[in-house]
Amino acid sequence: MNITARRRIDANLEAPSESLIPALQINDWIGAARQCHIASNMDSISEANDTMAEQAPSHSPSLSAEPAAQVSRHWQFLTARGWQFIGILAATLAVGVATAQYLPINMAFTAALSVFCIGLWATVAVPEYWTALAFFLAVIVLDIAPAETALSGFHSSTFWLLFSGLVLGAAVRHTGLGQRAALLLSGIIGTGYAGVIVGIVAFSLALAFVIPSAMGRIALLVPLILALADGLGYQSNSNGRIGMLSAGAFGTCLPAFSILPANAPNMILAGMAENLFGQHLSYWDYLLLHFPVLGVAKAALLILLILWMFPAGAPAHSVSQQQKPAPLSPTERRLSLVLGLCLAFWLSDGIHHIAPGWIALAAALYCLWPHSQLTSKTCLNREINYGSLFFVAGIIGLGAVVSATGLGEALVQGLSAQADFSEDSPGWNVVLLTAISTLVAIVTNLPGVPAVMTPIAEEMATLTALPLTTVLMTQVLAFSNVFLPYQAPPLVTAMQIGHLPAGAVSRLCLALFAISTLILMPLDLVWWHLLGVF
Repeated sequence: MNITARRRIDANLEAPSESLIPALQINDWIGAARQCHIASNMDSISEANDTMAEQAPSHSPSLSAEPAAQVSRHWQFLTARGWQFIGILAATLAVGVATAQYLPINMAFTAALSVFCIGLWATVAVPEYWTALAFFLAVIVLDIAPAETALSGFHSSTFWLLFSGLVLGAAVRHTGLGQRAALLLSGIIGTGYAGVIVGIVAFSLALAFVIPSAMGRIALLVPLILALADGLGYQSNSNGRIGMLSAGAFGTCLPAFSILPANAPNMILAGMAENLFGQHLSYWDYLLLHFPVLGVAKAALLILLILWMFPAGAPAHSVSQQQKPAPLSPTERRLSLVLGLCLAFWLSDGIHHIAPGWIALAAALYCLWPHSQLTSKTCLNREINYGSLFFVAGIIGLGAVVSATGLGEALVQGLSAQADFSEDSPGWNVVLLTAISTLVAIVTNLPGVPAVMTPIAEEMATLTALPLTTVLMTQVLAFSNVFLPYQAPPLVTAMQIGHLPAGAVSRLCLALFAISTLILMPLDLVWWHLLGVF
């Protein structure tokens, strides 16, 4: 922990008994929290380097000086990861051998490779990008499918939407617009704990409209909320602090599944639908279909659950705008204009028919233009997480390979024998498709839903007599309903950055999952019926 940063936060908390804190102190809190976060990251990097050093052969006497208990913990961790990897390899081999008895060799290879990739992505036994790169290599070397099929994710607009979202997030941080957003957040939160939670959820959801990357929003939001929690007097591990962080993390992730370019599973679904079926998902139609229930109603449910599960008293301090904020800098004005134009073009895609990915790429190009001064000179080298890009390209490519080899059609035949689909019961068919997608999400993770279900969507549409768009949209009902945190990488990231207790986050996930399944999902189906979706 950075000692200077911690002293600055403590100094704010131990200030004379004033109930009102000037808004300009928000900058100090943010700076202190950012320094703490950077120091924490440096500690994590140091620990990772130590672990790598332990794995390498070494005759240095320093290893023997390490306490035996710490060495034991490291080896237990490594052994757990190793057994996961071995188990996935065994399952891959078993699936490959079993399917080869009944299916053509290319289908058998594809089935085995699907188990291998989805298993590693679900368990994170190795980094996600490693699995994606291994997938590309296996498909091309084993000639399972053409190279252009395996690498189709790279020319999907979804891939470039995610890349552009990372660039826009870096621009928001570089220009200071994120810090100004914190001042705005401090101005909209109420004086009581309930007002704080409502303000954070509303702000976090609004941010999903302008930053099309859940990871980017988490990286921006969590340090800001940590700073606000410190300033408001909510100590570490207190209900107030956990509630604030949960409001930000869940508020910017779960309701955002109702906004097309906001989260990775949405973008993967859109990319695969475009890549496999030529189906362009409209920003406005998607928003109209999902936002009223999965967006607004889920956000309201989240607020109620946080207030019930993590009750806390009023803040020890309050924040007010005693001084007017400084005017927008030229770079902040330019970036605000860019983000506003992006949103306008996304909302009007039904008129110009330009995919959200290419609109975002145009915005990212301007941000990366050196004379715009909206990003640092090292933005592409140091601030972009290319691992997440390979991950998305790998998932899209896997779906394309499953479709190209005919494995999707074979899966439909197996599902049709087990599921009680009926052409005369469209509502029941929607429920069954959602249940299957939900099971896939639990077994794998949220991005695994479009990876598994999209390649077989056309066959499922034929089987259920539902429109293709309706079949595709049932996936949203599934991947917007998180059972446990491991399914959603942004939630895991928020837990790590904000030091959120895993038990508290898991309980909130389970409560949201249960109530969403029993109340929000039926309500959403009624809304779909009113819109004529089925």
